[in-house]
Amino acid sequence: MRCVIQKVTHASVTVDGETVGKIEDGFMVLVGAQEGDTEADARYCAEKIAGLRVFEDENDKMNLSLKDVGGSVLLVSQFTLLADARKGRRPDFIQAARPEVAEPLCEVVKAIIEAKGIHVETGRFRTHMKVDLLNDGPVTILLDSRKTF
Repeated sequence: MRCVIQKVTHASVTVDGETVGKIEDGFMVLVGAQEGDTEADARYCAEKIAGLRVFEDENDKMNLSLKDVGGSVLLVSQFTLLADARKGRRPDFIQAARPEVAEPLCEVVKAIIEAKGIHVETGRFRTHMKVDLLNDGPVTILLDSRKTF
Protein backbone atom coordinates (compact mmCIF):
# COMPACT_ATOMS: atom_id res chain seq x y z
CA MET A 1 0.00 0.00 0.00
CA ARG A 2 1.30 3.40 -0.93
CA CYS A 3 0.37 6.75 0.58
CA VAL A 4 1.18 10.35 -0.13
CA ILE A 5 0.65 12.33 3.05
CA GLN A 6 0.47 16.12 2.86
CA LYS A 7 0.21 18.39 5.86
CA VAL A 8 -2.54 20.87 5.00
CA THR A 9 -4.31 23.91 6.40
CA HIS A 10 -7.42 22.76 4.55
CA ALA A 11 -8.45 20.18 1.97
CA SER A 12 -11.64 19.10 0.26
CA VAL A 13 -12.81 16.67 -2.38
CA THR A 14 -15.79 17.16 -4.68
CA VAL A 15 -17.67 14.78 -6.95
CA ASP A 16 -19.98 16.22 -9.61
CA GLY A 17 -19.90 19.61 -7.87
CA GLU A 18 -20.82 18.15 -4.45
CA THR A 19 -18.32 18.40 -1.58
CA VAL A 20 -18.05 14.86 -0.22
CA GLY A 21 -15.16 15.39 2.20
CA LYS A 22 -13.62 18.45 3.82
CA ILE A 23 -11.11 19.11 6.62
CA GLU A 24 -9.20 21.98 8.13
CA ASP A 25 -5.72 21.45 9.66
CA GLY A 26 -4.44 17.92 9.24
CA PHE A 27 -3.40 15.47 6.54
CA MET A 28 -4.55 15.04 2.98
CA VAL A 29 -3.76 11.37 2.30
CA LEU A 30 -3.82 9.76 -1.10
CA VAL A 31 -3.85 5.97 -0.65
CA GLY A 32 -3.28 3.29 -3.27
CA ALA A 33 -3.74 -0.42 -2.61
CA GLN A 34 -1.42 -2.79 -4.42
CA GLU A 35 -2.07 -6.34 -5.63
CA GLY A 36 -1.30 -8.65 -2.73
CA ASP A 37 -1.89 -6.05 -0.02
CA THR A 38 -3.56 -7.30 3.14
CA GLU A 39 -5.02 -5.82 6.30
CA ALA A 40 -1.47 -5.82 7.68
CA ASP A 41 -0.45 -3.31 4.98
CA ALA A 42 -3.49 -1.17 5.77
CA ARG A 43 -2.70 -1.31 9.50
CA TYR A 44 0.93 -0.32 8.90
CA CYS A 45 -0.12 2.74 6.88
CA ALA A 46 -2.87 3.75 9.31
CA GLU A 47 -0.53 3.52 12.30
CA LYS A 48 2.09 5.61 10.51
CA ILE A 49 -0.44 8.23 9.42
CA ALA A 50 -1.89 8.55 12.92
CA GLY A 51 1.51 8.68 14.59
CA LEU A 52 3.53 10.93 12.29
CA ARG A 53 5.01 13.82 14.25
CA VAL A 54 5.26 16.61 11.68
CA PHE A 55 3.38 19.43 13.40
CA GLU A 56 5.40 22.12 15.14
CA ASP A 57 5.63 22.29 18.92
CA GLU A 58 6.21 25.46 20.96
CA ASN A 59 9.88 25.42 19.85
CA ASP A 60 9.00 25.18 16.14
CA LYS A 61 10.24 21.57 16.03
CA MET A 62 8.28 18.93 14.10
CA ASN A 63 7.31 17.02 17.20
CA LEU A 64 3.50 16.79 17.38
CA SER A 65 1.05 14.31 15.87
CA LEU A 66 -2.46 14.73 14.47
CA LYS A 67 -3.95 13.81 17.83
CA ASP A 68 -1.71 16.33 19.63
CA VAL A 69 -2.96 19.20 17.45
CA GLY A 70 -6.56 18.07 17.00
CA GLY A 71 -6.02 17.53 13.28
CA SER A 72 -8.14 15.56 10.83
CA VAL A 73 -7.50 13.35 7.81
CA LEU A 74 -8.97 13.56 4.32
CA LEU A 75 -8.42 10.06 2.89
CA VAL A 76 -8.74 9.67 -0.88
CA SER A 77 -8.27 6.44 -2.80
CA GLN A 78 -5.75 6.89 -5.62
CA PHE A 79 -4.94 3.83 -7.72
CA THR A 80 -2.58 5.88 -9.89
CA LEU A 81 -0.03 5.79 -7.04
CA LEU A 82 0.74 2.29 -8.35
CA ALA A 83 1.42 3.48 -11.91
CA ASP A 84 4.49 2.09 -13.62
CA ALA A 85 5.79 4.69 -16.08
CA ARG A 86 9.27 3.24 -16.61
CA LYS A 87 8.53 2.09 -20.16
CA GLY A 88 6.94 4.14 -22.89
CA ARG A 89 4.74 7.15 -22.32
CA ARG A 90 1.55 5.53 -21.11
CA PRO A 91 1.75 4.21 -17.54
CA ASP A 92 0.34 0.82 -16.69
CA PHE A 93 -1.61 0.12 -13.54
CA ILE A 94 -1.29 -3.66 -13.29
CA GLN A 95 0.16 -3.38 -9.78
CA ALA A 96 -2.95 -1.60 -8.50
CA ALA A 97 -5.37 -3.77 -6.57
CA ARG A 98 -8.80 -4.39 -8.07
CA PRO A 99 -11.50 -2.07 -6.68
CA GLU A 100 -13.22 -4.90 -4.79
CA VAL A 101 -9.95 -5.48 -2.90
CA ALA A 102 -8.80 -1.87 -2.61
CA GLU A 103 -12.00 -0.38 -1.21
CA PRO A 104 -12.18 -2.62 1.90
CA LEU A 105 -8.47 -1.99 2.56
CA CYS A 106 -9.06 1.78 2.43
CA GLU A 107 -11.93 1.29 4.88
CA VAL A 108 -9.54 -0.53 7.23
CA VAL A 109 -7.14 2.43 7.11
CA LYS A 110 -10.02 4.79 7.90
CA ALA A 111 -11.34 2.66 10.77
CA ILE A 112 -7.93 2.32 12.45
CA ILE A 113 -7.27 6.06 12.30
CA GLU A 114 -10.75 6.83 13.63
CA ALA A 115 -10.26 4.32 16.47
CA LYS A 116 -7.37 6.52 17.61
CA GLY A 117 -9.78 9.44 18.05
CA ILE A 118 -8.85 11.22 14.82
CA HIS A 119 -11.63 12.55 12.57
CA VAL A 120 -11.49 11.13 9.02
CA GLU A 121 -13.31 12.35 5.92
CA THR A 122 -13.08 10.50 2.60
CA GLY A 123 -13.49 10.88 -1.10
CA ARG A 124 -15.88 8.67 -3.02
CA PHE A 125 -14.47 5.43 -4.35
CA ARG A 126 -14.56 4.78 -8.12
CA THR A 127 -15.61 8.32 -9.07
CA HIS A 128 -13.90 11.23 -10.77
CA MET A 129 -12.87 13.47 -7.87
CA LYS A 130 -11.53 17.00 -7.72
CA VAL A 131 -9.22 17.61 -4.78
CA ASP A 132 -8.41 21.06 -3.44
CA LEU A 133 -5.79 21.59 -0.74
CA LEU A 134 -3.31 24.01 0.71
CA ASN A 135 -0.09 22.17 1.56
CA ASP A 136 1.40 23.58 4.76
CA GLY A 137 5.18 23.79 4.98
CA PRO A 138 5.18 22.26 2.45
CA VAL A 139 5.34 18.89 4.18
CA THR A 140 4.84 15.82 2.00
CA ILE A 141 5.66 12.29 3.17
CA LEU A 142 5.79 9.20 0.95
CA LEU A 143 4.86 5.92 2.60
CA ASP A 144 5.01 2.36 1.26
CA SER A 145 3.98 -0.61 3.39
CA ARG A 146 6.43 -2.81 1.46
CA LYS A 147 9.19 -0.31 2.19
CA THR A 148 10.37 -0.17 -1.42
CA PHE A 149 11.32 3.48 -1.00
